[in-house]
Amino acid sequence: MFNSGVVPLSDTKNASLIARNINFSFGQKRVVDHVEIEVPSGKFVALLGQNGAGKTTLFSIITGLYAADEGEIRIGGHELVKDTESALGSIGVVFQRPTLDRDLTVLQNLRYFCNLHGISNADARARADIALERYGLSDLKARKVAQLSGGQQRRVELVRSTLHEPHFLLLDEPTVGLDHANRMEFVDSVKTLCKEHDVGVLWATHLMDEVEDADYIYILHNGKIIYEGGSEELLETHKKQSIAELYSHLTNPKRDIAS
Repeated sequence: MFNSGVVPLSDTKNASLIARNINFSFGQKRVVDHVEIEVPSGKFVALLGQNGAGKTTLFSIITGLYAADEGEIRIGGHELVKDTESALGSIGVVFQRPTLDRDLTVLQNLRYFCNLHGISNADARARADIALERYGLSDLKARKVAQLSGGQQRRVELVRSTLHEPHFLLLDEPTVGLDHANRMEFVDSVKTLCKEHDVGVLWATHLMDEVEDADYIYILHNGKIIYEGGSEELLETHKKQSIAELYSHLTNPKRDIAS
C-alpha cells in the first residue's frame, strides 16, 4: 500500500504517474471531474469503473489525445504539457481494441513499433526476442497476427508496449473479449512485469474478478474518483466480502455516503 494523500508534484518526481485536479468536458457536460491519481513505480493500481464512468476519456488525456481543461500530469518525472515528447515516450499502452496489424507477423509488428521509437533494427530484434521468450511466445514470432488466438494477441500487445522500456504502463480494459482463464493469465503477466521491472501500472477495468484483495484501487463513477485505497482496507471498512460487492455498495446512488 502507498500513501494516498495529495503530494505536491515537485515532491513525487519518481512516481510513474501523477495526475492532479484533472477536469475535462464535452460541451457543457463534465466527464472527468477533479480526478487525482498516483501510480508509484513498481506498483499495480486498478481503476474500477463501469462503461461510461470516464475511464477511456481519462486515458485519452493521459496519452495526450485530449487536452485537459484543467490540471497537471507528470509521467516518469516529465510534465505532459511542458515536456510532451519525454512524457509520452515514458508510456506503454495496451488499448481496449486490438491494434496489431493482422497481416504482419508478430516480429514485424514488434520491429515496426521499435522503429517508431527510433530503435535500430538490430536492437529491435534483440529486444523482441528477449521479450517474446519471457512470455513464452518465441514460437509465434513468424506467425501472422491473424493466426493467433485472442489471448496470444493480447500478450503480444503487452510485449510490444514494453519494448521501449517505459516507466509507466496504461492498460484500458485490456482483457475484453478473452475468456476467464486467459484474462487471469494476462493479469498475472502484467503483475509479474510490474514487480520485476519496477514499472508502474494503471489497469482500467469493469471486471471485478481482475482485482485482488491486496491491490490498491481507485473507483471512478460519473467522472469522479469516489473512493481510493487498499482493497483489503476498503473491504474491511465497508464490511464486504468481495470487490464486486464493495463496488456495487459504493456506487449505489441510494447509499448514505457515510455508510
